[in-house]
Amino acid sequence: MLVLSRQRDETIMIGDDIEITIVDIRGDKVRLGITAPATIPVHRKEVYEAIQRENREAAKLKMDDLTNLTPPNTPTRGPRPGGANPATPRPAAVPITRPNPQPGAGPQQNQPATPPAPQAQPPKNPQDPQQGK
Repeated sequence: MLVLSRQRDETIMIGDDIEITIVDIRGDKVRLGITAPATIPVHRKEVYEAIQRENREAAKLKMDDLTNLTPPNTPTRGPRPGGANPATPRPAAVPITRPNPQPGAGPQQNQPATPPAPQAQPPKNPQDPQQGK
């Protein structure tokens, strides 16, 4: 164990990334400030030991735990009623195309189909008896 003497506001470096600063000294208590990367956990020793104890307990395997597991490569649900299977992808929509109607426009190219434009109706003449029918 390395033993160092430090006064208030003095720092100890551990490697290049961990910095320990003496923040305050009151009687028999020393307050430390610790700067470390987020990837390095920093705990009081009693908290660290409690975490280790919990991890050991969680790692213990019981036979009852094995019976509740689903074996690998086993589907968790079958096909839906009516034959629709959610694992089967739907085919992509294919646009309807028709040949290019412009003569002399070079090689025929397929263009997306567009609905025909509505025919314009001539205005009604109230004096024409044929338009009323």
